[in-house]
Amino acid sequence: MKIKEIMLNNEKYLAPYATKDQDAVRLFGAENDQIRPNYYRDIDRIIYSLSYTRYIDKTQVFSRKNNDHISKRIIHVQFVSKIARTIARALSLNEDLTEAIALGHDIGHVPFGHLGESILNEISLRYNEGYFFHNVQSVRTLMYLEDNGRGKNLCLQTLDGILCHNGEFVNCIYRPRQKTQEDFLNDYHTCYQDASYIKKLVPMTLEGCVVRISDIIGYLGRDIEDAVQLGVLNKKEIPENITQTLGSNNREIINTIIKDIIKNSLGQNYIAMSPEIFKAVVDLKAFNYKNIYDHANTSQEKQEIKMMFNVLFDNLIMVLKNHDKTNNIYKVYLKDMDETYLKTTSDARKVIDYIAGMTDDYFTDEYNKIKKDNS
Repeated sequence: MKIKEIMLNNEKYLAPYATKDQDAVRLFGAENDQIRPNYYRDIDRIIYSLSYTRYIDKTQVFSRKNNDHISKRIIHVQFVSKIARTIARALSLNEDLTEAIALGHDIGHVPFGHLGESILNEISLRYNEGYFFHNVQSVRTLMYLEDNGRGKNLCLQTLDGILCHNGEFVNCIYRPRQKTQEDFLNDYHTCYQDASYIKKLVPMTLEGCVVRISDIIGYLGRDIEDAVQLGVLNKKEIPENITQTLGSNNREIINTIIKDIIKNSLGQNYIAMSPEIFKAVVDLKAFNYKNIYDHANTSQEKQEIKMMFNVLFDNLIMVLKNHDKTNNIYKVYLKDMDETYLKTTSDARKVIDYIAGMTDDYFTDEYNKIKKDNS
């Protein structure tokens, strides 16, 4: 028996609605690998990407906090991957596809988390580059920016799951929607033009649906733990109706929701929560927004970070206009980029791509260089 056949041996046990390796479609042409199944190969391409490496120093919720135990983006991604694979295994879905989607879902996140994303969105609109969403940027990064502008040529099913992963929009039932390659590309391009379209995105696979619900499971309880550790929140403030239903700590919350999803999704062509658990998840999400996310940065910090984004962006636009090859945007980003990217991409989009890929520390260092030069 060939090694690849051995690696695909578990497919005989997959559920009828699971995504099979033979279903995989590579966006830029099929490839032949003697050993690795398609979605397994996608996992490798994602974890060996430069963008994946930069997860380790990107903000989850709290920025610029001197505490090594506060979550960074990499921790959230690992949680989502583990939660999603647990659900996928219990439901006999494709674990490789599930893991690939989970590991790549936040690669497009910018410095300083959702605050940075909202600021970069304002800048993108000002320069007529369309709306900026981190899930769309994740797909753009893996399709067009990685490997010096050549992209990773991931499977359509992986890219679609990443595009449709957004856990901010929680549903009681997730039903996959069948798509062609053209449908996926239409979803991707429409997100730049229609801000409301992101709420209409539906994954094409059950595995994509699993990652989408796992995204919210991965941050609800852990964000509470981070907030308690930083003194932003007291656990006693969480309403009793939520703790009685879901639990009072991250372990209990994760365990409760996972078991409920498995119970309500086993053997079905959808992923579902019970009405009781769904209501508690919605209530906890609303609680977190009111008591954690809205207080993650002070008004002064928000204004400072917004100023930093705009100063850095405007400076980099001038760097490109003046062809200043001594700047890092040339030395570490554009130097080896594919000619097609260099010739067909606007200066504004190049700067957006560059800033979106930065870690918090690298962003701050680049801003401080400008500040020093102008002092």
